[in-house]
Amino acid sequence: MSNQPQPGTERTHPEATGPEPRSEPRSEPSIRQMLGQKLMLDLRYYCQDATPAGKCRTPLTSLPPELAQLISQYDIGGVILFAENLQDSQQIITLNRQLQQAATRSDLKQPLFISIDQEGGRVARLPRQLATSFSGNMAIGATYPQHGNYFAEQAGTILADELLALGINVNFAPTVDVNVNPDNPVINVRAFAENPLVVAELGGAMTAAMQQRGVIAALKHFPGHGDTHVDSHLGLPRVEHSRQQIDQIDLLPFAEIINKQQPGMIMTAHIQYPALDSSTFTAKDGQQMIKPATLSRAILHDLLRQQLGYNGLIVTDALDMAGISHFFSPHDAVIATFAAGADIALMPVKLQSPAELADLAALLNALEQAVANDQLDSTELRASYQRIISLKQQYPLLPEGNAATQLAAAEKLLGSPAHRQVELALAQAAITRIPTADDAKNTSLPLLKDKQIVLIMPDSNKAAALSLALQQQSPQPLQIQSLSLLQDDLSDAGLLLAQADVVISGFITPMPSLAEIGGMDDVSALGPLAARYQRQQQDFLSLLRQVEQLQAPHVFISLRAPYDAAVYGQYADLSLASYAYNSEDSAIAAGDPGATYTALARVLLGQAAPAGSLPVTIKPVLPEQTAPVASNNPAKTR
Repeated sequence: MSNQPQPGTERTHPEATGPEPRSEPRSEPSIRQMLGQKLMLDLRYYCQDATPAGKCRTPLTSLPPELAQLISQYDIGGVILFAENLQDSQQIITLNRQLQQAATRSDLKQPLFISIDQEGGRVARLPRQLATSFSGNMAIGATYPQHGNYFAEQAGTILADELLALGINVNFAPTVDVNVNPDNPVINVRAFAENPLVVAELGGAMTAAMQQRGVIAALKHFPGHGDTHVDSHLGLPRVEHSRQQIDQIDLLPFAEIINKQQPGMIMTAHIQYPALDSSTFTAKDGQQMIKPATLSRAILHDLLRQQLGYNGLIVTDALDMAGISHFFSPHDAVIATFAAGADIALMPVKLQSPAELADLAALLNALEQAVANDQLDSTELRASYQRIISLKQQYPLLPEGNAATQLAAAEKLLGSPAHRQVELALAQAAITRIPTADDAKNTSLPLLKDKQIVLIMPDSNKAAALSLALQQQSPQPLQIQSLSLLQDDLSDAGLLLAQADVVISGFITPMPSLAEIGGMDDVSALGPLAARYQRQQQDFLSLLRQVEQLQAPHVFISLRAPYDAAVYGQYADLSLASYAYNSEDSAIAAGDPGATYTALARVLLGQAAPAGSLPVTIKPVLPEQTAPVASNNPAKTR
């Protein structure tokens, strides 16, 4: 039986209730109207002036009349929001009500899917000081042996309640990719684990929790992004698994959750899977290339629809990502994915200035022509439209009451003490002691009282967060000094380390991906970021070697993917994993170091045990293999 709300049924949460299920328009919708419902627009930036195409970086925080008119005129089906669109509760609620009002002025009068990537952990678009973001999926995976589904259910419930309070009704989560590749630049801690059965269990629990609270879940990234070493924001990855491996690893979580939870949406992956579809297409530069899943009818229709029996909505990953945009024109990409079986095209065209608004009409013209010349089947178009309308009828897409009532409820709910308590409990339960080859020594955490403590952290923000958390949790003041790996000059680091009684170091591996940065439009900015990251790696290794020579007690903290403990942990007496490093400068200034650092401080001070369990396998490396680990460098992903 489905766990999603059904029309006319009583929902589990009073604030998640919406208007009675809406009946379809009496008149038959036009081809153009049905196509409009299949588009989900990105409204992240908008410039009123003549900014060159692709260069606008002015966040859209209020809906301009001309964009409202487009939503109404073309019966647009949905939008996606990013961090740039989101400031505070009042602004977010106002924007979302403006969007829904524009939709009610359309001929179809269908409400919008208003979507977001609020996975938790590193991919969280709502301001962290406003909403509860949690430590992410791999942290939840670390709690599974002791706590089972508890934190997956709690996170799904709280994420959904907070989103719906703001008027956001679709969450592109959970990620149910199985991270079996330690060098995966884009998934890693966004995965629950490397065991597909654990991923299926936790992903299913989170899906059920979100949908029971009234938010549509979207599993991603079908048929699996867990064994890639290329970020599909930057290139086109390929998974060379056999069909048996695909069934046993990549597809298993999707198949299990489809069977048990009936997720409202599933997001495609811009990834080539030759064992599933080895057919080719001609790219816009003339290359012959294997079709990625997003454009593959064998994968979306034959496999997902027919073999796995999925009846919900198939939504593409962002079509402006390099895994698609480098090889297809925007019009051809949308036509190809609709022909393959996708219901919704996500971010199909940029609308960042008045001069670009005509591009939406041009896209719809091209799609209408594709239906007229049988590139797109009109019967399949109607079936896709009916799936969209059916899902919209099953969920509370529109807010209840007036704006003031909605705001009062949201401010009471978002980031509430009860929600923050669960966030801290997850962070605490996830902290993991990473086993080492010489664990027989049973090394204990060093005493920090009356000691000179030196922190080596990736940047000053994380150093300040951990320092603040240690001082807050310690019963007596501590002597703490810090080194930031972003300091321009580390020439005096040796003198500081020589005075240390205890060293606590931390690092983030791999470099944050575009999905975590926020789905950046300007890929060229990654070049300087990658160069800076490589310098950090080199400086960190140099400092760790100095610490090793000084023989001061040393604790290494893997702040993201724990695989890096194989490299950096061999310089430490003891290694911990937190799977997250969330912190905000404004929150630190207000005395809040964040849940992750509070949990780490309690473990470092001996007030709590590191009770988590590694959800992935860490393979040991030889000392001579301690060159800087691979970064998410665009030059290496072509």
